[in-house]
Amino acid sequence: MSIFNSFNINASGMTAERYRMDTIAENLANAHTTRTEDGTPYRRKVVTFEERPHRTASFSSFLGSASDKFKGQGVRIGKVTEDTKTQMNMVYDPSHPDADENGYVTYPNVNIITEMTNLIDASRSYEANATAFNASKSIAMKGLEMAQ
Repeated sequence: MSIFNSFNINASGMTAERYRMDTIAENLANAHTTRTEDGTPYRRKVVTFEERPHRTASFSSFLGSASDKFKGQGVRIGKVTEDTKTQMNMVYDPSHPDADENGYVTYPNVNIITEMTNLIDASRSYEANATAFNASKSIAMKGLEMAQ
């Protein structure tokens, strides 16, 4: 594993966590959206990560990658799905324009505390990847200094 592989792995982690933070921010911004473009309440979005596949460009790199098949190559966004498992919040407010015939308004299934906890988790994961990236950069710089 070269030093550049560690740069790529850490950079992919930072990119994925940044996307996750953007999705959490979208959830928080729409926490009270009762009507989207299709007329339904907003549904919370969840980001799923997966391992980034190893790229093989040529036959020789394919043979070389046989020993690397258990090494991580970073992370990528697997998919972004709507949370259909969590119940929507029903609030009694007959004066609301989106209230049903019983006076209940269906609010999104966004829990502010859960989203803030996930935001802290994503932020800390981003920081950990940035720290690892800087450590790899320091190692590379020390190696260049030793070569002089």
